[in-house]
Amino acid sequence: MTLADMTPGADARLQRFEHLDAYVRTERMPWRTLEDGRKAELRVDEAYPITDQQRPFPLREIMRLPRHQFERALQARFRDELVDASVSALRRSAPQSSAHRLLSFPQAAAGAFLALTVAAFFAAAPLALLIALNAGATLYFIAAIGFRVYLTVITLRLPPKVDAPPPLPDARLPTVTILLPVHDEAESLANLRTAIDAIDYPRERLDIKMLIEQDDAGTLAEAKRLGLDEAFDLILIPRSAPQTKPKACNHALQLARGELIVIYDAEDAPAPDQLRKAAAAFAVAEETLICMQAQLNYYNADESWLTRLFALEYALWFDSFLPALEALRMPIPLGGTSNIFRTEALKKLGGWDPYNVTEDADLGLRLAREGFRTAILDSTTLEEANCRTGNWVRQRSRWLKGYMQTWLVHMRDPAGLVRATGWRGFAAMQLFVAGNVFSALINPILWAVFVFWLATRSASIASIFPEPLLSLNLAAFVLGNCFFIYLAVIAPLKRGWPELAPNALLAPAYWALTSIAAYRALWQLFTRPFFWEKTDHMLSPAAQLRREEALERLKAKGA
Repeated sequence: MTLADMTPGADARLQRFEHLDAYVRTERMPWRTLEDGRKAELRVDEAYPITDQQRPFPLREIMRLPRHQFERALQARFRDELVDASVSALRRSAPQSSAHRLLSFPQAAAGAFLALTVAAFFAAAPLALLIALNAGATLYFIAAIGFRVYLTVITLRLPPKVDAPPPLPDARLPTVTILLPVHDEAESLANLRTAIDAIDYPRERLDIKMLIEQDDAGTLAEAKRLGLDEAFDLILIPRSAPQTKPKACNHALQLARGELIVIYDAEDAPAPDQLRKAAAAFAVAEETLICMQAQLNYYNADESWLTRLFALEYALWFDSFLPALEALRMPIPLGGTSNIFRTEALKKLGGWDPYNVTEDADLGLRLAREGFRTAILDSTTLEEANCRTGNWVRQRSRWLKGYMQTWLVHMRDPAGLVRATGWRGFAAMQLFVAGNVFSALINPILWAVFVFWLATRSASIASIFPEPLLSLNLAAFVLGNCFFIYLAVIAPLKRGWPELAPNALLAPAYWALTSIAAYRALWQLFTRPFFWEKTDHMLSPAAQLRREEALERLKAKGA
């Protein structure tokens, strides 16, 4: 449907995409030219008064529309421009920051040179090369372990949290845009509606946008059945490549009227006061703080061994590692949900990279490179922990593939990375972001070496791992794995979940799954780099029970 179909008599020549931000903010847009040459406008009938100085154009006559209809008119008029911006804005403005190419020319040349060098050394002295590679891998593994030990020490030394900033009165609260990207999530919508309804924030200051792919008929039909097309601003994302969550969010970012913007996934249940806490924190923060990352964990943590270990991992990540990175002013790889941004700063950064399948981690690093800060918000969003092994491996493969993309993108200019984030930020990139992937790739190799050596004491192992390298390798492997098990034991204690701690002894099985996912991700990096592998939700009995309760509540409300 075009703008002329929605508002008869509209003249599309009067509306310009470069003024879209003004149209969204003022909730006014030129509509048509009158016979005497004056301009008529479309205006949201709930809009607050706007002074003439704030308008990007002189207007005289008014056609009033409900807000939903006005927003749909914007979507209809600028459909093609929104698609183009959602896919190509970052690639055009900062091509070096986009993952649309796997390797830059210097990286491809360096990779080819390294491969030829390794092949030449292997031909000349294969044993020496294998020893050198083993030594390098062992030292890197030790460094990555040491960095996590360092972060753990920092976390333990952090002072108790001071009192949070006082909450803002309703009249001073900023408008918040909530993005709800959903794809093949029909069964999750009732839970999502209930979670959003539970948010303690004035409804007139919420700009809630549900993002549905245009060809996702099942989700769209369920959204309409539940009345979400009236409760929220429904944005249909036209089909275009790549078909990813960040592309959909970029599309909606151009239409966001909130001063702050947050993403919630289909399975999320944010703490009701989360947005109030974020607004209060931003109100007293310096301008360089442009993102608040809420903590994440799971409401079905105690469902199976897999969900328990997933919950332990998230407790360690969001309750220990990320707060330590914040305290050290190091880059923070964001989680994929519950990131609250200053909208204007996010737009200036170019939004999310639609080609990166772990766009959150990449954006956290881009923020740091531009001199901005991220803080960890003392508020938790609960999600549905993946409870099926195959589904978990697919999800983790996408995350690790995105970490690989992120490392390749930010290592296109290592010197620039050092200048922007300092040596500590550079170290965090190598030992935390890359280390996350490298540890998963090398762990099964170390396990195989350890088991083979323990079973056979073979001389072939000694030839590739001569002393003291063998002892160093085995010590790193044993002590490193024991340390990570110890971290998994203490991770849930902060959340008052001591009953989950014994499950840390099953961590090696969890790491084995992570390694399978890592090798799968490495394969896809070269074969399907932009493929967004969908994670299935609503598989947990706890999630199904929540859905039944949500449907009952909606039925009672008449929704």
